[in-house]
Amino acid sequence: MAILDELVTQIENPDLRARIAAEVEKLAKQKKFGLVFEEHLPECTPLWDIPVKKGGKVALKAGQVSDFYTVLKIEDGIATCLNKDKSATAEFKVDELVSVAEFGEPIYPYLKPIDTVCNAPDSDLWHTLIEADNYHALQLLEYLYAGKVDCIYIDPPYNTGARDWKYNNDYVDNSDQYRHSKWLSMMEKRLKLAKRLLNPKDSVLIVTIDEKEYLHLGCLLEEIFPNARMQMITSRINKKASTRVGQFARCDEYIFLLQFGEMNIQKTKYSMLDVTDNSNPDAKEAKTDTIWNSMLRRGSEGSSRQESPNLFYPVWVNEKAKRIEAVGEPLPLNVDRHDVEKKPPKPGLRAVWPIRTDDSEGRWQLGFDTLRSYLDQGIAKLGAYNKKRDQWAIVFLKKKQKEQLADGVLISKGKDSDGSLILEWNEATEQDREPKTMWVRDWHDASTYGTNLIDKIIPKRDFAFPKSLYAVQDTLRFFVANKPNALIVDFFAGSGTTLHAVNLLNAEDSGHRRCILVTNNEVSADEAKTLSAQGYQPGDPEWEKLGIARYVTWPRTVCSIEGHDINGSPLKGNYLGSDLPMANGFKANAAYFKLGFLDKNAVALGRQFKEMLPTLWMKAGAHGAYPTIGDDQLDMLILPENKFAVLVDEKQYMKFVEELDEHPEIETVFIITDSESGYRDMIAGLDVKESYQLYRDYLDNFRINAARR
Repeated sequence: MAILDELVTQIENPDLRARIAAEVEKLAKQKKFGLVFEEHLPECTPLWDIPVKKGGKVALKAGQVSDFYTVLKIEDGIATCLNKDKSATAEFKVDELVSVAEFGEPIYPYLKPIDTVCNAPDSDLWHTLIEADNYHALQLLEYLYAGKVDCIYIDPPYNTGARDWKYNNDYVDNSDQYRHSKWLSMMEKRLKLAKRLLNPKDSVLIVTIDEKEYLHLGCLLEEIFPNARMQMITSRINKKASTRVGQFARCDEYIFLLQFGEMNIQKTKYSMLDVTDNSNPDAKEAKTDTIWNSMLRRGSEGSSRQESPNLFYPVWVNEKAKRIEAVGEPLPLNVDRHDVEKKPPKPGLRAVWPIRTDDSEGRWQLGFDTLRSYLDQGIAKLGAYNKKRDQWAIVFLKKKQKEQLADGVLISKGKDSDGSLILEWNEATEQDREPKTMWVRDWHDASTYGTNLIDKIIPKRDFAFPKSLYAVQDTLRFFVANKPNALIVDFFAGSGTTLHAVNLLNAEDSGHRRCILVTNNEVSADEAKTLSAQGYQPGDPEWEKLGIARYVTWPRTVCSIEGHDINGSPLKGNYLGSDLPMANGFKANAAYFKLGFLDKNAVALGRQFKEMLPTLWMKAGAHGAYPTIGDDQLDMLILPENKFAVLVDEKQYMKFVEELDEHPEIETVFIITDSESGYRDMIAGLDVKESYQLYRDYLDNFRINAARR
């Protein structure tokens, strides 16, 4: 409704404006069903590379980008502007303004190089970080990789209302009648673009969220992706839990998993549920304890001596040898157990009884004859001693463990001194487990393996609520473990955990997975106030260096790849679950770009070919370091290390073909020509995987896509 309210205010006739406003109010009160929310006011983006000019839309650099004006004239560095509801004019200095584009207007993005990190000069694996509003970055990615992405992992703002750095997490607009509208509108636009990126035959979308928006997000995902197989996982991310006044303390969040086509999860040795169930390879004792089960019957029903007197009998234990020596027979209800304890089968033995935690008499799970048989087979034994209760445990193998032993999931390494089997999990068969929908793993703790990890790498650069590196790694592994060349995108990149996790996966299995991160460069509300008070505004170097992309995401990427902190000191310790030292870094490379915007007329005339090169490099697969050229006019560009080539002057076609024959490694070709038929004739004679017509292919993509949104 907000957009209707906005349009109503632009009606000049007061009577007509009042009548339509009344009808809109009636419409807003109608009962609705399903996921219905207000299409929020159009989003805007600053176009820092487009000069302020007459007729263009602009906003104040220090103001809200959605509060835009239209430039009426420019004289002596002063712009006379008309506000967006056309009710008043104002004058501003041109250097205080930035050009803007509204949602739905065609924009022509390009990638402006900022920095690179190269720790594997012999590898053609290059990740990318794009600093941008993610909506426009997604428009560019659609041009580059429509239908080619294997996995999208996003951790969007949870709409908690917080305004700390680095993402504005307050997506509530007072003009919306439904408090979730602004957030849902923001997510809907981006998810629709994400849908076009995913490979419909085999891909996955992963979205994390908490209780603030999970209901609405689930409905939105079902609406946008009706053909997906969707599950929701509950994941414990904070063992200590976050206090909620008057409510239960929060220790978990949710993960929506949407699978498309043939995408299936990879089975794993981890159940993901029990922290002692293979969760930590170093916890050998805890791992072994999951094999043996207590003989004491638990629960309230059928667990007392009175209900099952034939299951109340003594187990005679030699405490010095720590073994079971004998199994007595059941006691009649009228016999006191303490009288039996005075007459052991032989001196020095102690009777162990099924005594419950409230000190009442319980019962065993096995009959005395069955226990004797289990002891002979080595599948029952004396368990741990509880010093506080002065009581020994009796343990045995249940049906499940016996089946696992028969099937080879458990293997016997011989017998212990007490005659019991020495059992271990068979690592070769543990891959057959189906993970559960509740994840409780110690190393998913966001504080220990998120916040503390970032603090190791970039000390004193706080980032609120980063994901555990290992939580992201585990989630990705389920879907790309068998895809060593997967393309993974995260367009709410935050601190850069996804790229870090992809590098860790690649290091563990020699994969060649490529990751694309997208994040804006916002500063916190408090930082913005401080910077403004110092006379700085968005776009100034002093402002930009404190934004999330430049202050956290990129430094983390560089340091994790090179294996040191921001001060150059080697990182300490190993990555969990592996013997990989953090100081070794990763054999990987990454390029950092800022999204800029081109003048479409200059593009059409071929005047911005130099600026277009990184975009062409990404479209061709981002092989090798992205190329750079000077300002000289070129007839063609042959780039075997990047596996692509560009024909600039179609008159040089025959020479171009000869060059391609010398470089069979080239897979992608771009041909600059205005002639559709000429382009078709030229590509017919080329033996390459992909070919594109410039600049028509580029310009048409953004013009058509803008129109259909």
